[in-house]
Amino acid sequence: MTIARILVVDDEEDIRSLIREILEDEGYEISAAASAATAHELMKTAAPNLVLLDIWMPDKDGINLLREWSESGLLRCPIIMMSGHATVETAVLGTRLGAYDFLEKPLSMAKLLLTVRRALENANLRKENQRLRDGEATFYQPLGKSPAMRELRDQLQQVAHHNTPVLLIGEAGTDKERYARYLHAISPRSGHPFLIAPPSALAGAHATETLLGRGGARPRPGLLAQAAGGTLLLKDITELDTDVQAMLQEILDRLTFQPVDSAPEPLQTRIIAATRHDLQGHVAQNLFRRELYYQLSVVPIHLPPLREYNEDVPELLEHYASLYAEQEGLTYRPFSLSTQNRLRAYPWPGNLRELRNLVQRLLIRGKDPEISDSELDQALGGAWARIDSPLFELPLRAARERFERAYFQYQLEQEKQNISKIAHNSGIERTHLYRKLKNLGIELKN
Repeated sequence: MTIARILVVDDEEDIRSLIREILEDEGYEISAAASAATAHELMKTAAPNLVLLDIWMPDKDGINLLREWSESGLLRCPIIMMSGHATVETAVLGTRLGAYDFLEKPLSMAKLLLTVRRALENANLRKENQRLRDGEATFYQPLGKSPAMRELRDQLQQVAHHNTPVLLIGEAGTDKERYARYLHAISPRSGHPFLIAPPSALAGAHATETLLGRGGARPRPGLLAQAAGGTLLLKDITELDTDVQAMLQEILDRLTFQPVDSAPEPLQTRIIAATRHDLQGHVAQNLFRRELYYQLSVVPIHLPPLREYNEDVPELLEHYASLYAEQEGLTYRPFSLSTQNRLRAYPWPGNLRELRNLVQRLLIRGKDPEISDSELDQALGGAWARIDSPLFELPLRAARERFERAYFQYQLEQEKQNISKIAHNSGIERTHLYRKLKNLGIELKN
């Protein structure tokens, strides 16, 4: 267990000695300063975990010293102010400058020990929360060194410190939730909740209470109140019914929301909306409210499909192989150079989700030290023909046809030939879907 270092700053020797004796008996490591100048030097060299700072000192008072530390970036630990002659205004000013608490002289030793312990616990909790937030940001950070991924990271970092709604647009499997979590983790809201609202949660008779909450005799906070200060991700925004769309539009217009049987409250939650569909097309067909589209698309971010940054595939394969080995106890096995090259040329109709599933399946099933071409063929299954030449070296029309054939074969396999689900996933009307499958030479089993 690390011993906390405490700096005691007071021009009265008796007080310094008394505090040192009491705190050393509690196991703390103590350094002391009789002046502001000495305290300033010890603040830089001793790196204390907490400072007990007297307000009235001959060379510079504690308030001005606290202000100096705050402005110079030296204020990295809790400060407990001490004084026998301070006013309420002085105590308030100290708190505004970053002081944790204020103790009146003559000091109560019991209160001193309690305040010191609480201040150190609070500081440790803040550090742990920051460590978790930093770890979350690292975990969800978009991987890859390709221009597409560098641009995406730049876009997310640019909008992270703003409060405006964000619209994430990407094909199925592009990991929209991951990028929403990353945006939340690198924003000032990271210490507050991140909540997800799937369309099913905002459907039916209880949609209003679910989103807005209820007051009155049986109050219940809604999602907007639960995520106050943080972020609410609205998944599959195009699937929200028209009443919920109208409600969201009004909330974003007024920046307030009104729980059932309660007074209006200010909107303190950032909205991130996600979709795999062409929202503009939905607006043109009167399937989505035009005004809400404009409100949500202030900052639209397009998530590229994996085929557009295929140079990052080897890095992604390595990342997920290591991740599953660590998290699920699977045996780590590298991909051979040949399998990496083949998977770079693969169209990835299921995007990142498909890549993750493939890596997990290979680690579970395989036994050889290295993942080979033959094992890859077996894992991909009969629905996929072997790709002997890179998709991107083909003429555009041939490449598009090849990708579409692979895409719909994947959908048919995943959805077990359910045309309704495939039409929903791909955003294509059933009649057009039947015609598309026929033109691609894909026969339905049923």
